[in-house]
Amino acid sequence: MTELGAPLDRVDGHLKVTGGARYAAEYPLPNMTHAVLITSTIAKGRVRRVDSASVERMPGVLAVLTPQNAIKLPGFEGSSGNNAGAQGPAARGALRMRVPSLLQDDLVHYNGQPIGVVVADTFEHATAAAHAVRVEYAAEHPVLDFATAPRNPPESVHPLGGPRETTRGDVDRGLAGAAVRVQHTYATPLENHNPMEVHNTIASWNGDELTLYESTQGIFSVRNSVARAFEMPQDKVRVISYFTGGGFGSKGGAWSHEVLAAMAAKKVGRPVKLMLTRRQMFGPVGGRPRTEQEVTLGAARDGTLTAIRHTSTSNTSTLEDWVEPDTSQTRMLYACPNVHTVYDLVRLNVGSPTFQRAPGESTGTFALESAMDELAYALRMDPVELRLKNYADVDPESGHPWSSKELRACYRSAAERFGWSRRNPTPRSMHDGNWLVGWGMATATYPARRAGAGTTARLLADGTIDVRAGSQEIGCGTYTVMTQVAADALGVPVDRVRFELGSTEMPETPASTGSVTVASTGSAVHDAAVALKQRIESIVPGGLAIASASDIVAKNGGRPVEVTVHSQPGPEQRQYSMHSFGAVFTEVHVDPELGMVRVPRIVTAHAIGRVLNEKTARSQIQGGVVWGVGMALLEQTEIDPHMGRYVNADLAEYHVPVNADVGTIDVQFVEEHDPYVSAIGAKGAGEIGITGVAASIANAVFHATGKRVRDLPIRIEQLL
Repeated sequence: MTELGAPLDRVDGHLKVTGGARYAAEYPLPNMTHAVLITSTIAKGRVRRVDSASVERMPGVLAVLTPQNAIKLPGFEGSSGNNAGAQGPAARGALRMRVPSLLQDDLVHYNGQPIGVVVADTFEHATAAAHAVRVEYAAEHPVLDFATAPRNPPESVHPLGGPRETTRGDVDRGLAGAAVRVQHTYATPLENHNPMEVHNTIASWNGDELTLYESTQGIFSVRNSVARAFEMPQDKVRVISYFTGGGFGSKGGAWSHEVLAAMAAKKVGRPVKLMLTRRQMFGPVGGRPRTEQEVTLGAARDGTLTAIRHTSTSNTSTLEDWVEPDTSQTRMLYACPNVHTVYDLVRLNVGSPTFQRAPGESTGTFALESAMDELAYALRMDPVELRLKNYADVDPESGHPWSSKELRACYRSAAERFGWSRRNPTPRSMHDGNWLVGWGMATATYPARRAGAGTTARLLADGTIDVRAGSQEIGCGTYTVMTQVAADALGVPVDRVRFELGSTEMPETPASTGSVTVASTGSAVHDAAVALKQRIESIVPGGLAIASASDIVAKNGGRPVEVTVHSQPGPEQRQYSMHSFGAVFTEVHVDPELGMVRVPRIVTAHAIGRVLNEKTARSQIQGGVVWGVGMALLEQTEIDPHMGRYVNADLAEYHVPVNADVGTIDVQFVEEHDPYVSAIGAKGAGEIGITGVAASIANAVFHATGKRVRDLPIRIEQLL
């Protein structure tokens, strides 16, 4: 047996390194055709005409879908170009069924918007034809400047994580009575996901039934959205995704390409494979919006916070209202009696923003934790001491006790490992040869969420335990961890468990977003395994400990012993506040003449409940930290201010960290027992790893140079 929590190698690792892991675009369906998107070259206006007649006569071309000839979708509700509405995966899926990316009208809302699809017998023929299509536009002047863009009316600002505005206590009074105040604006740029596997879909009709082979984080989200678009029963749409090559939020729900592929397949009567290009990953499938966040902190002379005000303005598109929920952590992270937060939105002619790893907390902790560092300097107080001074023993927002919280231990563990006590607090006081050395730290946090999930578990005559759940493997190790959970609950070796996922024909589980998979699907797998064990023991007392699987199956009438469980969160979700916490300590080296920043080491300590697999959990934290390095120093989506074109829409110009940019990442886990968060005591590790990292780096850069950078990414010219 392998102990739950042990660093078990990935059970799907051999398939991945030998090429046996089949991703969505790799299914060799018979009679396959290939589709390529035609995208707009203006940012606002109308498509007057798509000249496709000559293109349709090109070699191999089977069809050219445009707003002029595309089939009309019964689930399409029309678009005024000003769709407002609620958020969340289901709402966003429904909202996208109304946008012109589905060729249901001629409106153009951003540069790069899908306005047509070419279908041909080969990918090369489809690509050549898509490049040959000529489009006439009635162009209008786009809105692209964040500073001058119109703001949404407050009543149409609907944050994902709660109300637009929150208040507790009297912030004005708290600030007036403060001995020390800091007030600054922090900005984060547009960013884009760049998973190795681009978005892609294979659509295949069999009569009135549709099968989609899909690169997704949410097979049921895609199924529901596509079924709604065609107004067909959900059980007539099957979505298959056994492996996804990264998503990070961008594949959390349906976008236009799934429906367009299905429309194209219906048009030509053959399976259609549609793969986005790397450039088409900028705009049509979302990204992180720009934020400008003003944070005001007031404190007594001893560091006790008297007031916090955090206002955030982010951009949305002209297609829907999407709010980056970046004040969420401000409402709960520190004990402060007076807190006010508010969101505002501006509309730009860009693609709709979406979830991007740790949406809200990644951008919000940059602002809050930078401001806390500035307050520590104003008070001449150690940044760790300031945070401990304002440690929240209960959730200050709800008043609920924490289900578990070991943040003090995280500070202590990471600080000791890092050597924080040797830090000279004076900026520009530490050196390594000619390099300026800076040490900074920040707090990490992310909600510990759980949703309902289902699982089927079966004992087969050959002794195999077959466990199935309609989850997704997006690179986090879901196959491996769920195998361990089931084996542990059943009391059998892991090599006797076969865990399967990736089809909507399996029991429904939530999308792999918001770090919910371990707590949600993991709880369902655990409960199903426990139920199966009980069922086996009701057939043969003592169960697998005294009888063979073949004998148990024989006593069950020759049928596999099977149970299906639907696991739901209990009332503890309303009784406790559930979050993961951590601490990030960073060392930077800055060349004083060239302004170059290097990050030789980062030390983290996280409390994430029960760690189910030390190896995969560490990998998740390390990946988040690497992304935090990119957020702090490299990543920014550049848009032409006149035409709205994404000008760095490739991996040559959109800079992400490579090996040379990443030093030592020392990840520690603080032991944490949480009896309330889930049946297995685990919290998600996928997103907390990025939170706090950008602030920790920015704080270290200030310590090294004495220059405070409040607008990410930190560039050389800001330090010269």
